Amino acid sequence: MATLTLEQASRIVDTALARGREHRMMRLTVAVLDAGGHLVALKREDGSGILRPQIALGKAWGALGMGFSSRLIRDRLTDRPTFVTALATASEGRFVPVPGGVLIRAGDGEVVGAVGISGDTSDKDEYCAIEGVKATGLTPDPAEPAPGWAESKL
Repeated sequence: MATLTLEQASRIVDTALARGREHRMMRLTVAVLDAGGHLVALKREDGSGILRPQIALGKAWGALGMGFSSRLIRDRLTDRPTFVTALATASEGRFVPVPGGVLIRAGDGEVVGAVGISGDTSDKDEYCAIEGVKATGLTPDPAEPAPGWAESKL
């Protein structure tokens, strides 16, 4: 059974923040959870809003809980608002069904954790999460950001 190390989680966070700065994004918060949903690393850039850690955690936790990215959660549940409400209740509010929550897979496909990012548009958050995971040699799920992510606006 593969595990996510603190070193890997830290690299995900630092790379994601660096990509955000490279693309002149708004200030980000990045959270990385292990496969059991336990926090491994979290950084909040100076000036990032006070709710950003909870949003980032909710994106990651929701992805882990459902077994697929928060983008896919949004896409699959758009027409199921009652189920979204039930998931939010069951997760005690730790469920944010918008892009920015990305699964982290080992080489064999096993889920070893998730990363959640909040601070800019959800598509830009997701881009940074994917780039962070790629920097470790692990596999992000989804593997690529949404088309047009760079043009997304708040």
